[in-house]
Amino acid sequence: MQGSTIDEYQVSPSPEPSAEVTVAAHEEHPDYRVLGLIVFLASESLMFGGMFASYLIYRGVSATWPPEGTEVELLLPTINTIILVSSSFVIHKGDVAIKKNNLSGMRLWYIITAVMGVIFLGGQVYEYLSLGYGLTTNVFANCFYLMTGFHGLHVTIGVLLILGVLWRSRRPGHYGETKHVGIEMAEIYWHFVDIIWIILFTLLYILTLF
Repeated sequence: MQGSTIDEYQVSPSPEPSAEVTVAAHEEHPDYRVLGLIVFLASESLMFGGMFASYLIYRGVSATWPPEGTEVELLLPTINTIILVSSSFVIHKGDVAIKKNNLSGMRLWYIITAVMGVIFLGGQVYEYLSLGYGLTTNVFANCFYLMTGFHGLHVTIGVLLILGVLWRSRRPGHYGETKHVGIEMAEIYWHFVDIIWIILFTLLYILTLF
């Protein structure tokens, strides 16, 4: 077309989104990480619940429980229980510390919790080595090793989660009084393994001996 220039057909670039628009778009998406963890732990509870139910059924149909030669002792598991249950109070102190923006306090309590978890696992391994019977000795031994071993795996994962939190806390500004979802998730998971252990301790030790 005569008299027209190429400038008339140029498309102007789209403006860059402002910081306010970016933040608003991010805030439109709720954080479902904690909810996802709770759903996952609910599914894990169902698996443990199946084990507990099977154990109680075997116990109910057996004339002698536990069978001869597969007795359990109470001293070491009681010490282990005290350590693990106490660690729930310790890890909660770490969560309280970070909500007060006390990063060093959170690190201290989480380190102590990880150490207590490792001590618990060491005590469980020592118990395995001193029991005198194995996984396939009888149905009680099978249930015992399966349930405590599966729980021990969860404790191991919990320790790794705590170590992961400690590693991430090295990044400046990664955790603070308004940014602590990862810390809360590690705490929730740790409380879960503690609750499962209390049930296991009651079934495998208290009800077996009394």
